[in-house]
Amino acid sequence: MNILYALLLGIIQGLTEFIPVSSTAHLLITQNLLGIPADSATFSFLVIVQLGTLVSLFIFYWQDLLKIAQSVLQFLPSVTKPRDTWKLTPDTWLGIYIILATIPALLAGYLLKDAVEALFRQPMLQASMRLFAAAILLSLAERFSRKDRQLEQMNWLDALVIGIFQVIAVFPGASRSGTTISGGMFRGFDRPSAARFAFLMSIPVMLAAGAYEMIDVLQMPDLGAFLPLLAVGFVSAAITGWFAIRWLIAFLGKRSLYGFAIYCALVGSACMAAYLL
Repeated sequence: MNILYALLLGIIQGLTEFIPVSSTAHLLITQNLLGIPADSATFSFLVIVQLGTLVSLFIFYWQDLLKIAQSVLQFLPSVTKPRDTWKLTPDTWLGIYIILATIPALLAGYLLKDAVEALFRQPMLQASMRLFAAAILLSLAERFSRKDRQLEQMNWLDALVIGIFQVIAVFPGASRSGTTISGGMFRGFDRPSAARFAFLMSIPVMLAAGAYEMIDVLQMPDLGAFLPLLAVGFVSAAITGWFAIRWLIAFLGKRSLYGFAIYCALVGSACMAAYLL
């Protein structure tokens, strides 16, 4: 891998992390087309470059995150007091639901790390399978969901179900935003509300995955040569990710997910043909 490839992968990561077309699938496709080896260093790069898009989330939702963090921290001391004295605001509940929704994916990521890393060695096959899955999931969510609930109406079961959907995103090629937005829509939430919760709940998982992978990166023998590539991918992903979030939130307020489903089906078909040929 060189600086140009790192820049390209970072841009692709930033553009496709939040748009429901599977960032990992597009990274795997690009990796295959550019002839980048599917080794542990590439795997580490693809995981850590996600931290760039995490920066995008922090910048875009900093006000929401600050209010949620403050309300949860203010609530924690009251846990030891009688329940009828608890003061739970909507931001407190949202913080609790984000924590609840994060637990399934964290457990799956920890238990399945080796299996997931092995799947990256067949990039085109995995990309095609996950893109087909995304196309089906997005279509079903758009067709059969009510889309009449707001985020303020969320309960613990909603959070747990959407969290289970996020487990799918642990595997390569699965669209994190696509699966979690679909999960929210299956629970009746409108598109913007489902997307907002999907993005907020992805923060702990992305942070944990990046931090866990950073341990392996720090032990790499050629770390000095690898760090500039990570820096380029990180910064380019952060910049493009912010624009992608802004565009998608506006888009979902007016239009459906069918366009993304069709795109995933077409690209998935191309990946399958390339794999078979």
